[in-house]
Amino acid sequence: MAQAVANVARRINETMEEGRDCLDLSDCDLISFPDGIFKMLRSCTDNIHKITLANNQLKALGNKFFHTFSQLQDLDVQGNVLTSLPDAVGDVEHLISINLSKNRLAVFPERLTRVKSLQNINVEGNQITGDTSRNLFYRHQTFCPHVLALVGNIQEGFVSFVLSTSSRIYFESDQQHLYICVAHTHPP
Repeated sequence: MAQAVANVARRINETMEEGRDCLDLSDCDLISFPDGIFKMLRSCTDNIHKITLANNQLKALGNKFFHTFSQLQDLDVQGNVLTSLPDAVGDVEHLISINLSKNRLAVFPERLTRVKSLQNINVEGNQITGDTSRNLFYRHQTFCPHVLALVGNIQEGFVSFVLSTSSRIYFESDQQHLYICVAHTHPP
């Protein structure tokens, strides 16, 4: 435990001293995002654009996380045990990419549909069902990220589900995978 705390402190100090725009706390055995990190980084949170919290044991990220890192563009929380995201994730105006793969999400985090800058979403290897995704896309037909990775989630297959957006989005599936595709014309 003491070694894990020292590792986190070292990485935070390096970020601050070197003026990095990236905070990497992957593989640090975190079960939550400690309040002490907010205090240590309070003078430079607006400069942090990328945060990696991959391969920890995070059960949740609170609203405070997303309010504090308001300039966040890239968030990687793959390989944790997250079951949901807080409401505040929908308020992060600059978020471009989020990796939520290999967590325990049972439903697609609908709050992400409010983030207009979001282009890449990876929710591979969760427990999201086809019905959940279909309902989400019916309700938010203007939600159109460039890449939405759903492999390893969908339990029921549906092919060529088309949304009425400026560019056509359709799905292709086989027994194990679901792919999302963006095209300017309807698939054959």
